[in-house]
Amino acid sequence: MRKVEPGWVEIAPPDGGPGLSFQTEPLFTRPRWPSTRSEQQMMMHLDIEVNDLSSAVEHALALGATVTDFQPQDDVRVLFDPAGHPFCLFVRTGPGA
Repeated sequence: MRKVEPGWVEIAPPDGGPGLSFQTEPLFTRPRWPSTRSEQQMMMHLDIEVNDLSSAVEHALALGATVTDFQPQDDVRVLFDPAGHPFCLFVRTGPGA
């Protein structure tokens, strides 16, 4: 399910269940990542599990994301959404992978 209104978007599975809602903020200040005390810190952070990290990064880039300069782990890619919010794409490794 996808619901779009002025300044608001909601995404959720078509059969119900948890979803995400996003609202615009006219006083928004782009966050700084990695964080510093003197600048706006991230307000949210999504970790998204993917099967193929390279393909997922390419898909995110095609949708307007950018890769951050700082990458703290080999099996995780930190990207910024178009508004500057950091999010991670990761491949599960280790036990239970």
